[in-house]
Amino acid sequence: MLRRNEDIVILAIETSCDETAAAVVVNGRDVRSNVISSQIDLHTLYGGVVPEIASRKHIERINQVILEAMQQAEADWDELDAIAVTYGPGLVGALLVGVAEAKAISYARKLPLIGVHHIEGHISANYIENKELEPPFLCLVVSGGHTHLVNVADYGVYEVLGRTRDDAAGEAFDKVARAIGLGYPGGPKIEKVSAKGNPHAVEFPRPRVTEDAYDFSFSGLKSAVLNYLNACKMKHVEVVQEDVAASFQRAVIDVLVGNAMLAAEQYQVKKFAIAGGVASNGALREAMADACRERGISFYHPSPVLCTDNAAMIGAAAYYEYRAGARSGWDLNAVPNLKLGER
Repeated sequence: MLRRNEDIVILAIETSCDETAAAVVVNGRDVRSNVISSQIDLHTLYGGVVPEIASRKHIERINQVILEAMQQAEADWDELDAIAVTYGPGLVGALLVGVAEAKAISYARKLPLIGVHHIEGHISANYIENKELEPPFLCLVVSGGHTHLVNVADYGVYEVLGRTRDDAAGEAFDKVARAIGLGYPGGPKIEKVSAKGNPHAVEFPRPRVTEDAYDFSFSGLKSAVLNYLNACKMKHVEVVQEDVAASFQRAVIDVLVGNAMLAAEQYQVKKFAIAGGVASNGALREAMADACRERGISFYHPSPVLCTDNAAMIGAAAYYEYRAGARSGWDLNAVPNLKLGER
C-alpha cells in the first residue's frame, strides 16, 4: 500500500510547454514518482519550441508517462485522493492535452479535480526538498516565459510585487544565445560558455524600471548585446563568444539579485526562495546565496530537476489547494495567459 490513513495522495499532470510530466505526490512534499518526457531534442532542430509539435507529442506520450508514474510510485488507482493538472499559463494546445486527460481520469475514477497555476507550481517546488520551509517568504520565479517577484503570504496566497515588462529572463537567454551562435536552449549553453569568459569584458546595461522598482525589463539588455555584435561586425572586430556570454549573464544576474534584495530589505523578510528554469543557473544561485547571507536571510532553491517544468511541483501546490477546499469543475479549461492569483 502506498498510503497511510491520513495521507493525501495526488496524481499530478504538467503539459504547459514541451515537457510531458506526471507525478505521484503524498502530502505535498513526499514525491513517490516524477516522470518527465522532454521534447528538447526535437525543438532544438527549430531553434525553439514549436507549439503545434509540442501539442502532438503530448498526445503521443501522456498516457505512457502517467502509467509510468503510477508504476514507479507503486500506486493503485483507488489510493488516489485527487487529480491535479496545470491549466495555465502556457501554450494553449499543450495545456489542453493535460487538462483533457486530467478531466477524463477524474470523471472515470470519480476523483476530485484540481486546476493548478503553473507559477504556483514553481514556487511550491521549494517545499519538496526544504521540508522546513513555510510561508511567509519572498520568491523570485525566473523561467523562459516568466520573471515574477512574489510575496508568498500563505499557502495559495500570493502578491505579485514585480514582473517583467517585456522579455522574461529565460527569453533573453535564448535570444542572446542564438545571436552569438550557441543555439537552443540558451540558458544552459550560456551558463556553460560563461564559465570560460570574462564577465567584465563588456559593460552591458543593467535595466531598471524607475516607476516600479520591483519590475524587470530585459529587452533593452538583449538589444544592447545585438548592437554590440553588429558594431563588432561593422568594425571587423573579433567577437569573443565566452566574454559576451559571461558579460550578458552577469548583467541579468545583477538585475535579478538587485530587485530581489531591494524587496527583501523593504519587506524585512527572513526567507527568500528562487524557482523556475533559470533558477538552475549556478551563477545565479551563488550570487543570490551570497546576497542573502550578507543580509542574514535564509535562502532556498529546488534541485535543477525541480526547477524545470515537472509534475511533482504541481502535486505539491495541489496538496495545499486540496486542503483549502479548492476543487475544479468540468468547465476547467486551458487559460494561456492566466495571472497568478486568478481563478
